[in-house]
Amino acid sequence: MRQCELLGLARSSYYYEPVPESEEDLLLMRLLDEQYTHTPFYGKRKMVVFLAEQGYEVDRKRVRRLMQLMGLETLYPKPRLSQPGEPSVRYPYLLRGMSIDRKNKVWSCDITYIRLARGFVYLMAVIDWYSRFVLSWELSTTLDTSFCLEAVDRALQGAKPEIFNTDQGVQFTSKDFTNRLQEEQIRISWDGRGRALDNIFVERLWRSVKYEEVYLKDYQTVADAKFGLTSYFQFYNYERYHQSLEYKTPFAVYHSHQL
Repeated sequence: MRQCELLGLARSSYYYEPVPESEEDLLLMRLLDEQYTHTPFYGKRKMVVFLAEQGYEVDRKRVRRLMQLMGLETLYPKPRLSQPGEPSVRYPYLLRGMSIDRKNKVWSCDITYIRLARGFVYLMAVIDWYSRFVLSWELSTTLDTSFCLEAVDRALQGAKPEIFNTDQGVQFTSKDFTNRLQEEQIRISWDGRGRALDNIFVERLWRSVKYEEVYLKDYQTVADAKFGLTSYFQFYNYERYHQSLEYKTPFAVYHSHQL
């Protein structure tokens, strides 16, 4: 467990033995990651065409496997590229037409793929919709639920939202995840499948993280990713001006706005 603490990884990653991908698959994943960040509405057919234009003749089955491994889902229209949850209880999308007029009214979270020189990790972040303030984040080598819960627990140490919005991924539809929110009497909202705008603020966050940090730094190791992302989220929360926030920082908006 001490190794995870030193690397800044979720404890859930401790017993995981990753299966190494081939050098070509890692290259394809890098290309898919960059193209997806630019065009998240591309499905596997268009990704096959994109890779062919880069000189890689890859069939749809391989692209599907790599996108599933990376946790990438076409935003719209959305074929079943990843593994959505199949819960017994479903929650509606609560935010349609809602005015987000104060902090802690709505929080949201999502997972994205972070490439390394010879592998990858997954990043999960919790964001306040009103201020765009990143409340917590976590890295993991696996796409399980426990590292998501660790990030949520850390965010809940400081406050709690009225509504928590997520997509319908298997991590967020699990009983462990929904039960944790219900324990805090937080209303649960789920995106409609394939609706890109239902979780738009997190999608914008991922674009910023990728283009302003990950692609520029080209992390070599998990420790590099942890260090780089720690610095970036510090910058994002406390120094980066947002046009949509009238050129204020997320910290300034979150901590100056009263409930």
